Amino acid sequence: MRMVFGLVLIVGVGLAGGAVMMAKNYIEAYQMELAKERAAREAIVPTVEVLVSKSPLRYGEILKPEAVRAVRWPEDAVPEGAFLSKDALFPNGNAEPRFVLRAMEKDEAIMAIKVTAPGEDAGLISRLEKGMRAFAIRVDVASGVSGFLRPGDRVDIYWTGRLPGNNNRTDVTKLIESGITLIAIDQTAGGDLDGAVIARTVTVAARPDQVAKLAQAQSTGGLSLALLGADDDTVTGRIEVDQNALLGLAEAEIIEQKKERVCTIRTRRGAEVVEIPIPCTN
Repeated sequence: MRMVFGLVLIVGVGLAGGAVMMAKNYIEAYQMELAKERAAREAIVPTVEVLVSKSPLRYGEILKPEAVRAVRWPEDAVPEGAFLSKDALFPNGNAEPRFVLRAMEKDEAIMAIKVTAPGEDAGLISRLEKGMRAFAIRVDVASGVSGFLRPGDRVDIYWTGRLPGNNNRTDVTKLIESGITLIAIDQTAGGDLDGAVIARTVTVAARPDQVAKLAQAQSTGGLSLALLGADDDTVTGRIEVDQNALLGLAEAEIIEQKKERVCTIRTRRGAEVVEIPIPCTN
């Protein structure tokens, strides 16, 4: 019995020792894996979401919410002025849109220096609708409504010059365009000018055919502007005034009076020659 007890004791001690070794190896392996995981976590760079462009953006475009997306960006390498959320980039649901000020390629970060403030435009290019062109008109204090024009105003444009083939050689004033929109005064496209500004040029938005007409008119005569009211939606018809119409004078009509033709025959009566009227036959 003592031998059996001793044998069982030896076997138990051996099994216990083996279990301890297995537990020790498991704990050591777990600690190694835990250390590796901690090292891997330390190697991972912390990131934040940054808004970037989904596709190339060009100067003057309206920046729309669907044109941007969020990507993970290294936290310590976020560009200054980058937008981290759509609420920051598009406040009030994009009620006041932003415009692109600098061309951006796909996946380029959207930054404050590359877009306008909400509601601010990017200059003339953002004011031109599709199919319209910008055209500059020379003005002075008289033709430019004494400097009270502002970007966004609408004007009628009158041409004063001499018509070809005008025998009276008097100037004519004609309305050539009505309701043309101003988009800039000199080099200012904003509407926050203080007081009257005597401009040298105004820039209008016009169709290509209107640009051709204005260019021809400006090179052959003088242009004057007439400011329209904010709510004026009247349609102006054809207007043309010359000096006679201005002064209420009727054009002189030259009536050629035909001199009556007289036919005669000559007859000699002695030493006297007498002319006798007769009916003309032709």
